[in-house]
Amino acid sequence: MDKKLIYLADDEKPIRDLIQLFLAAEGFEVETFPDGDKLLQAFDKTPSDMVILDIMMPGTDGLVLCSEIRKRSNTLIIIVSARDSETDRIAGITLGSDDYMTKPFSPMELVTRVKSLFRRIELDRGSNKGKIYTYGNIKIDVNKRELTINTKPLEITPTEFALMVYLLERKDQAVSREELLKHVWKFDFEADTRATDDVIKRLRKKLVVAEADIKIQSVWGFGFRLELGDTHEEYKK
Repeated sequence: MDKKLIYLADDEKPIRDLIQLFLAAEGFEVETFPDGDKLLQAFDKTPSDMVILDIMMPGTDGLVLCSEIRKRSNTLIIIVSARDSETDRIAGITLGSDDYMTKPFSPMELVTRVKSLFRRIELDRGSNKGKIYTYGNIKIDVNKRELTINTKPLEITPTEFALMVYLLERKDQAVSREELLKHVWKFDFEADTRATDDVIKRLRKKLVVAEADIKIQSVWGFGFRLELGDTHEEYKK
């Protein structure tokens, strides 16, 4: 397996150094930056496999940076922040981050999240090698990591891609939020199930814009189900 490159932006040097130390000990190559603008400059020259962003930094904040990186790439993004408000958490996920962690947290918890995200992608590739899924006007080529609707590519994040594959394999079946966290996010620890709702909401909007003839139906008090049919009006909001 190639050595994964991770960019980390945080204005607190002790935090940058500590996280770099723990990630490097796990075999990752880590480059750190004191602000988001410097990270973005480096990313434009050499994209990384993952980006870890603090929200509150000098210059461009982490949420804006997340949005800018997502416009350029589907690389994995983890947002870390001392702010634990519902607004920030939802904003981070909605703008395209794959995970959101609140400070303070242990370095090993971050390492676990990082490894879980990379492991999810590798397991998806291994277990679905050569597979092509079709449902309605949607086609997913797992090897190419490509989702098309009416033959037109749809830009989605790694988390959204893994979610679509998982739901498509279980089309017309109800899937719980806990199951998605375990098998899509590959979290082997307790996590907030509301994160699934945020990603589903973002994915629904993309499917509407692309005129997909499927919908991700909510199953009240349980989870979601992928089925054929026109997308509900509330999903278009």
